[in-house]
Amino acid sequence: MMIPLLVVIFVSAYAAIALEHPLGINKSASALLGAGLLWTVYSLATSDHVLVGEQLNESLVATARIVFFLMAAMTIVEVVDAHNGFEVITSRIRTTKLSTLMWLVGFVTFFLSAILDNLTTTIVMISLMKKLLARHDDRLFFAGMIVIAANAGGAWTPIGDVTTTMLWIGGQITSLAIMKGVFLASVVNLLVPLVVVSWMLKGRAVVPPPLAADSGRLQTTPYERNVMFFLGLGILICVPIFKTVTHLPPFMGILFGLGILWLVGELLHRHKGDEDKGHLTLAHALMRIDMSSIVFFIGILLAVATLEHTRILAALAQWLDQSIGRLDLIVTIIGLASAVVDNVPLVAASMGMYSLAQYPSDSFLWEMMAYAAGTGGSILIIGSAAGVAAMGLEKIHFFWYVKRISGLALLGYFSGLAVYMIQYKLLH
Repeated sequence: MMIPLLVVIFVSAYAAIALEHPLGINKSASALLGAGLLWTVYSLATSDHVLVGEQLNESLVATARIVFFLMAAMTIVEVVDAHNGFEVITSRIRTTKLSTLMWLVGFVTFFLSAILDNLTTTIVMISLMKKLLARHDDRLFFAGMIVIAANAGGAWTPIGDVTTTMLWIGGQITSLAIMKGVFLASVVNLLVPLVVVSWMLKGRAVVPPPLAADSGRLQTTPYERNVMFFLGLGILICVPIFKTVTHLPPFMGILFGLGILWLVGELLHRHKGDEDKGHLTLAHALMRIDMSSIVFFIGILLAVATLEHTRILAALAQWLDQSIGRLDLIVTIIGLASAVVDNVPLVAASMGMYSLAQYPSDSFLWEMMAYAAGTGGSILIIGSAAGVAAMGLEKIHFFWYVKRISGLALLGYFSGLAVYMIQYKLLH
């Protein structure tokens, strides 16, 4: 009785999130309500309350790691933005055509995501678009393409996407092999939507924001802009290095970096009065980050965790194995499912289902899994951390994304899959 009830609650919560605007109920409320109900039903239906408590603590730790990382990344971006740091990039972008700008933004996002991660890159690039585009409709379209580009870029490196990192840490893939194996498929995943979009935007001009937009804000010196921009970007780039050297989780590295940025900011503005430096401080940046999106993220992750602990996801994976049998079809379906359900527990369930003895490191299953789970989340706005961040930053409606971006993401997803399978057969 418990399992069907949990499924009904999760599906209802998901529907409420998807229908946020027609219902007039904030998606964060639906996510928290869903998580609370799921854990309550699970606890009441289970006699071993100690086990449930341990599982909740385990899920909370996993959720906190991601949420702390998200908060720190958003704060760093806000500080750079407060110092007009993105002018370092925007001053060098001189194109007047929307289609040219789309290609430029797509490839910058793709490679930046591979170096940093898809979530941080999405936050940075969407913040950058606010400096380049005046029309909200244009920014929404660019935000959707940034999600596709960030997820495609994150899939082919061990540090670019959380699911690829999981497979890397678990020994299912190695750094060089995943980069060689999935790079071409990831590029195609981005290229196909870009070609379609550039044709759609042909002949349209870039409408920049009016210069008066920043008139109410005290300007910073070129030295201050450069210091905070390059320090902020350097901190984000150094997080994977910190993780490799110290073996500590990424959230610790980015919080450490946030402390450094805070200290440098205090020293940089120590001779200014409170009124002059108020909007430049880390404390002010913390007030500007979108806490509603962070609360939504907490609710979604805790809700999905119950499906993992009750082995609903594992049962689904086993059913797929028995019903379909073909690995390529199973992984394709898992990738599509990651657009609906968070890809982390899906990949975790798959890692538990198939052993390394049966499928050794860098085998077809694991490489294709890294691509499918990483890029499949682009198909729906709530299918990836990058999408959730974009949803909060630009207030993207769920159905707007389905209507305008999902088809492009789906086209890129299947194109990349086809390229990966052809490449694998030719090289193996």
